[in-house]
Amino acid sequence: MNAFAEVGTFLVQSLATIYLVIVLLRFLLQLCRADFYNPVSQFAHKATAPLLNPLRKLFPSHRNIDFASVALALLIQWLAIQITASLNGNALLNILFVLWWGFLGILSMLINIYIYGLLAAIILSWVAPHNPHPAIALLWQLMEPVMAPFRKIVPNLGGLDLSPIFVFLVLNMCRILLTHAANYARLPGWAVPGF
Repeated sequence: MNAFAEVGTFLVQSLATIYLVIVLLRFLLQLCRADFYNPVSQFAHKATAPLLNPLRKLFPSHRNIDFASVALALLIQWLAIQITASLNGNALLNILFVLWWGFLGILSMLINIYIYGLLAAIILSWVAPHNPHPAIALLWQLMEPVMAPFRKIVPNLGGLDLSPIFVFLVLNMCRILLTHAANYARLPGWAVPGF
């Protein structure tokens, strides 16, 4: 790989990953029914609205599932993978492979969002337990639906919440299964944002 291809790959992957995280955050915030008027939610809404509004005509939402965000994430993945492959001297890739790889990349990003979000929430609960910052409130709104089922199973141990441990276990098991699915699909990790 020459220097131009390496720099181009880095830029395409970085920009695609940043925008994909924003699109997936918008999807998750709507899925969790988080506060729409929170400044972080407003940022995600404004950053994705120009591309999502036309897609909403083709992919309408159902209840709180935003299918247009999923379609946009797949489209961004497809473009990023194809541009990266072209920069590295590959011809057009099979669209079915690229969509499958993009789907696996999106799942990987969702798992990472929850792993890092959960880590941040745990640390913030120790360092700043009653901080009213809007980003922290939104983080808790995003993490609560994932931890709530485990809180029903794990008994309360005098104020010590062990549900994040079980969430980490499940997320890491999902990551292992996803890695095996990516290996089986011969996913080129250098070409897929999120992997």
